[in-house]
Amino acid sequence: QLQLVESGGGLVQPGGSLRLSCAASGFTLDYYAIGWFRQAPGKEREGVSCISSSGGSTVYADSVKGRFTISRDNAKNTVYLQMNSLKPEDTAVYFCAAVYTVQAVCVMIGMDYWGKGTLVTVSS
Repeated sequence: QLQLVESGGGLVQPGGSLRLSCAASGFTLDYYAIGWFRQAPGKEREGVSCISSSGGSTVYADSVKGRFTISRDNAKNTVYLQMNSLKPEDTAVYFCAAVYTVQAVCVMIGMDYWGKGTLVTVSS
């Protein structure tokens, strides 16, 4: 069974930090670009960040640029999203998703696998 499992979500105060993890099982992430998405209640799912299969290319939404950092450790079959300076508007369920590609580019459409999400709540 091929799956992605997110972890690391929780309740944090504004200005705080969290690190989300996306671990793959049943397949290796070596040839997959990974995207982080989020969906707040009543809102459309939006792309947050992506990282190429090699980790050489990253992309961030304007809303998180400078605050979030995506990284990957292919040896651990895991992708991370370090979230700093969190704001209440960052509150959402965060999903990771993987798409097979041998190209060294970020891809955030046509994802092959999705995790179930982890909830991040930013509130004082």
